[in-house]
Amino acid sequence: MTQYKGEIRTLPPDKSIAHRAALIASLAEGTTEIMNFSAGFDNQSTLDVLRSSGISVVQESIAEPGGNVKRNVVIESRGLWSLKKSAQNLMCNNSGSTMRMFSGILAAQPFESTLVGDSSLMKRPMLRIADPLRQMGATIELSPENTAPVLIRGTKDLRPLTYELPVPSAQVKSLVAFAALHAEGETRIIESLPSRNHTELMLGLDVQELPDSKRSIVVPGRRPIIARPFLVPGDPSSACFIIALGLMNRGSEIMLRDVCLNPTRTGYLDLLQKAGAVIRIENARETGGETIGDILAAYSPSMKPLSISDPATVANVIDEIPMLAVLSACMTEGFSLHNAAELRAKESDRISAVVSNLERLGFSCEEYADGFSVSGKGMAPKGRVPVESFHDHRIAMSFAIADKVLAAEIDISDAAIIGVSFPNFLEIIESLET
Repeated sequence: MTQYKGEIRTLPPDKSIAHRAALIASLAEGTTEIMNFSAGFDNQSTLDVLRSSGISVVQESIAEPGGNVKRNVVIESRGLWSLKKSAQNLMCNNSGSTMRMFSGILAAQPFESTLVGDSSLMKRPMLRIADPLRQMGATIELSPENTAPVLIRGTKDLRPLTYELPVPSAQVKSLVAFAALHAEGETRIIESLPSRNHTELMLGLDVQELPDSKRSIVVPGRRPIIARPFLVPGDPSSACFIIALGLMNRGSEIMLRDVCLNPTRTGYLDLLQKAGAVIRIENARETGGETIGDILAAYSPSMKPLSISDPATVANVIDEIPMLAVLSACMTEGFSLHNAAELRAKESDRISAVVSNLERLGFSCEEYADGFSVSGKGMAPKGRVPVESFHDHRIAMSFAIADKVLAAEIDISDAAIIGVSFPNFLEIIESLET
């Protein structure tokens, strides 16, 4: 059996932080340098819509030893109302983060904009972004199915509000915050379950604890944002796939350097450790308000099946669930998930996608409205087994990892979609083979 060993310093920069750094830079006064920006399609889509909206964006590539290329981005802006009306529709490609969060900024601009995407993004629900922006005074028009195109008639006269998130969503929380920066007065965003908090940290927003374990994020309106540099650490969601590779293969041991360890992003590490995974955190330190550090992952033959149902835990690990499910199924022939209906509204219906592909590989699955379970494996299929990516980078990468541990040879449709978030994914795996 192939072993995977080595040290990785070339994880993709964190997508969530890179999106937000670029969007905040477009609202800041002065020059913002973003170091270690992602080359992934999603983050590049954010830069493209900023350029189309009149923001100066300069990107340079820096070659490093070993063939790795890092990107730095310099963004020039003149403050909250620096954007200009685009001459064409704003293309977000496959990036829901771009479409949703940029909508909050466009809602405050005194012109009309239309956001569109690829065939996958055009099917994703957008009513959740329209509701709060309409309450603030912007005009938002969606398709009859409440999907894109998203037409926004913005206004400089946005109203502040108190908005309680109906479901945990860092994207919706961020778009409301970006809109609220332009409003006259103070906006409060209430969340019952914590979601990733990069926007709060990067903007220095006040977060207040409320009764019933709720939190209030306070956004003061019309205060200038002063440009400052950002350093983007390694993406913990991308790290999950390489960690799984180390845990699943006998004799393997992988060290991942300089990974974002924000507690709202690393719930999956806690889950894996409690299930018996050999994972160790080293060299934890803080930079720019974010904790970063190194993660060691080694072969873990004593792992127990994962069971995920606590709503707060689900919200924390929502992006990693496809890989966690595949890992648990391959190592233990068991897995259980509930309270994760949100997965059906991602780049694909990730509940159906994972179940469909696991069943093709011989696993016994039961699908629910809010999750699914795995309860064993029948006879392994012979020869090459086709599985679908469903035009979803996380589905494609999860089953690419499964291919490295199962006897079946897996053919993944549209594997190029991996480039959305992890352009050097296959090269990293190959570099670790011993």
